Amino acid sequence: MIFRYKIFLIVALALSGTMAFAQDDSASVKKDTSLFVQGGVYSKRSVDTMRHHSPRKASIRSAIIPGWGQVYNGKIWKVPIVYTAIGIPAGLFFYNKKWYERTNYAYAVSLSPNPPQDSLDKVHPDLLPLVERNASSSLVNYRNDFRKSMDYCVIFFLLAWGLNIVDATVDAHLKEFNVTPDLSLKLKPVLSNNNYGVGLVLEFRDKKPPTSR
Repeated sequence: MIFRYKIFLIVALALSGTMAFAQDDSASVKKDTSLFVQGGVYSKRSVDTMRHHSPRKASIRSAIIPGWGQVYNGKIWKVPIVYTAIGIPAGLFFYNKKWYERTNYAYAVSLSPNPPQDSLDKVHPDLLPLVERNASSSLVNYRNDFRKSMDYCVIFFLLAWGLNIVDATVDAHLKEFNVTPDLSLKLKPVLSNNNYGVGLVLEFRDKKPPTSR
């Protein structure tokens, strides 16, 4: 049936949404042992590596070519996900465009009181019964549905492209995130300035590395 495109459109939406969950790997940042204090000093080589990994470069590369930013971040396994999320809406767009043109032509033929045989031969076999019954209203509805599906495909395509850029940018930022064991959380009581009360303060402290001697 030619109207299975609705099912395919739902699949495209689901697969495009996988980009939103692709950040699970980004949330678990790898701990590089070279970032830990070694001999009382930080590894200068690791710090330089982090400094030169630019989120801006990752964003621009993913904006130009989908998946390029993921490759730049060392997440090559995400490239198939990117092209799946982008490729399905693109393929469905051309699928719906083809049927939009077919139904539009069939509708034009159905408006003719006595269409010539060569025009009827160009009508798709699935649409020919509607033309023969002069069901122009049904053809208009089908044509509009295909047109609407084309618009949805464009939206999903742009959404997947945008999520590809966001994914590359977040991954690049997480590569500069400090994951050393020196991060600490302190809980301590404090007194407010003008009131007799006691509160609790959560304090995130990044301990400084000990100076080398």
